[in-house]
Amino acid sequence: MQDGNKTSSEIQTAGGRSRGDGFYYNDHMFCVHMRYRGEREEFNGVTNESIPPPDQFVEQANVTEPSIYDQFERNWPECWERAAALIEWGREYDTVLEPREVPPYYEWFSGGRLNAAHNCIDRHVRDGRGDTVAVQWLGEQGGTRSYTYTRLQREVNDLAAALRSLGVAENETVALYMPRIPELLVAMLACARLGAVHVVVFSEYSADILASFMSETGAQVLLTCDRYYKNGESHDLASKAAAGVDALNREVTTVTVERAGGATVPGGRKYDALLAEHTGGDVGPVDRDANAPLFICYASGPVSEPMGMAHVTGEYLAYVTWTAHAVLDLEPGDTLWCPAGIEWITGHSYVVYGALACGATTVVYEGGAATPSRHRPWQIIDEYDVTQFYTTPTAIRTFRDWGTEFPESHDLSSLRLLGTVGQRIDPETWLWFYTHVGNGQCPVVDTWYQAETGGITLSTLPGICDMKPGAVGPPLPGIDATVVDANGAKVQHDEAGYLTFDRPWPGFFRPVGTADEQAMEHWTEFGDPGDEWVYFAEDGATVDGDDYITILGRLDDVINIGYFSKNRVHVSEIEQVIEDVDAVESATVVAAEHEIKGETPYAFVVVDDGDRSHARRDIRDRIEQELAAPACPEDVYVVSELPQTYAGGVLRQVLKDLLNGEQLGDTDLLRNPGVLDRIAVEIRHDSSPGRR
Repeated sequence: MQDGNKTSSEIQTAGGRSRGDGFYYNDHMFCVHMRYRGEREEFNGVTNESIPPPDQFVEQANVTEPSIYDQFERNWPECWERAAALIEWGREYDTVLEPREVPPYYEWFSGGRLNAAHNCIDRHVRDGRGDTVAVQWLGEQGGTRSYTYTRLQREVNDLAAALRSLGVAENETVALYMPRIPELLVAMLACARLGAVHVVVFSEYSADILASFMSETGAQVLLTCDRYYKNGESHDLASKAAAGVDALNREVTTVTVERAGGATVPGGRKYDALLAEHTGGDVGPVDRDANAPLFICYASGPVSEPMGMAHVTGEYLAYVTWTAHAVLDLEPGDTLWCPAGIEWITGHSYVVYGALACGATTVVYEGGAATPSRHRPWQIIDEYDVTQFYTTPTAIRTFRDWGTEFPESHDLSSLRLLGTVGQRIDPETWLWFYTHVGNGQCPVVDTWYQAETGGITLSTLPGICDMKPGAVGPPLPGIDATVVDANGAKVQHDEAGYLTFDRPWPGFFRPVGTADEQAMEHWTEFGDPGDEWVYFAEDGATVDGDDYITILGRLDDVINIGYFSKNRVHVSEIEQVIEDVDAVESATVVAAEHEIKGETPYAFVVVDDGDRSHARRDIRDRIEQELAAPACPEDVYVVSELPQTYAGGVLRQVLKDLLNGEQLGDTDLLRNPGVLDRIAVEIRHDSSPGRR
């Protein structure tokens, strides 16, 4: 365990950064002001007290026995056979769990062999569901394509034959640098059919990032596309792909999907022509060892470099199928719409593998929520009878700001379950979603997980658990989550601490390339993985008397607002207050250096047209009223937009660097790096004499 007497300068975060003076002292864990704790919020007749799942949902839910938590606890680790039973094995596994020679990674379902494409496609065709739509694609330009399971099987088989002709074999890595088009899903599943490993690279990433990912994963084949569309605009992709290939200085085979008659990567093949050469080819699914990699994905925090993570076939597929079945309540005949980008872990786990393994229809929409109009999300749900809608709190807040007239203009009665993922959701936004989208008849699952964990880890089970707006819920059955203090001891109920997990579960990543050291810090923060397995999630959290966990956010984002280290507030609390101000569209709060206070919060806000100084006053007044005067930002910078990553988050570190006058760190992951110059000007202008 960590030495509680060490100073914060001696103990670093999992990303190698100090968490701030005093944070680790035994008697001074940070105290986060929970705006909603102990309060009774009214919102259209419902409150933030526990809300039971609707009776009509429970009657048909996949998992309804409350004893499942005790069953998993008593029978751990054999309890995970329930997840493994949801998929088909070419060869049954010998043991459920085995430690590897080098901790902290374990092997699940050792000795078993299976193929992910067979589980996601072939078995459904065999079992008479070939005419069911597997993928419903909607293009931003208005085009649509429907892939039944039979059609998907045929095209995946043809592409697998084509890739095999290019030399792709089992264990080799294929890079997929493609927008959200059907060919991306087909390519992922074709790789899985061959036993090859795929790495999906976000189409808005730069050529340098593409080259970096391909170099680290050893990919020698690249599938890409000529162009992609976003918010009504067409963007060149083939030239970026060509530049990325050139930067590798080695032989790469390329295949380009032609959408708009754009250029292909020089020297490569055209997707349609290559497929035509292999139409009708027969490629049998290659069974893979349960612990052989299925894909590699990359994820990064607000500061750290992207970390490559491999997810392995048997345990990953079993886990995401189980969580899609138990948490998202997916079954054959359902239609899931999750707008997440396929390149992220949510896209892999629930847009593709989890949805298709469950035999459901997955809706893939290329465009933005407001393209071509604010009616678009609700038109999709109405027209395609979406049964599960799984989106982000940021999107839901946007829908709420647009107004209730948009969802109320459409028939949303097909919805059976709503879900949120990606960030913490505040109670008011949760209740708006529950009331105006679900009509009070759909349970809302507020899910927490990471790219590292593979799939949903904390959430209510919608057929069993009451919902608590603003709280994620308990750990899923079989998962042991704990909120601890700096010494690793459990905190009292409703006190803030560190979110940790005390035993493994199927679905964990394996580090790729140079990520070993960075990955190991997840386990070495609170224990020795060779002695005791404690996974540190790097998030702050609280837990109540019902074991419902509330996620506070990254621990780096805790600010000292007083003279003692116990007087601390998380930036998410300040941001929530600021975003309640009428003029504010979005806000980000960061901690930066201060000559007297040591550190203090600074706010960056995007506001509606109007008096900026009036918005600043409203923000400070609201924070004093709902939090505390010391939590008021030292300054409020009104900016045109915030520096956003391609995943939709805000890269806080560059804002800290600008405030502290330091050299900017890595900005390659920003989709709008040009905004930094404008923010720097705003900081200099607002920091001049007489401005504060």
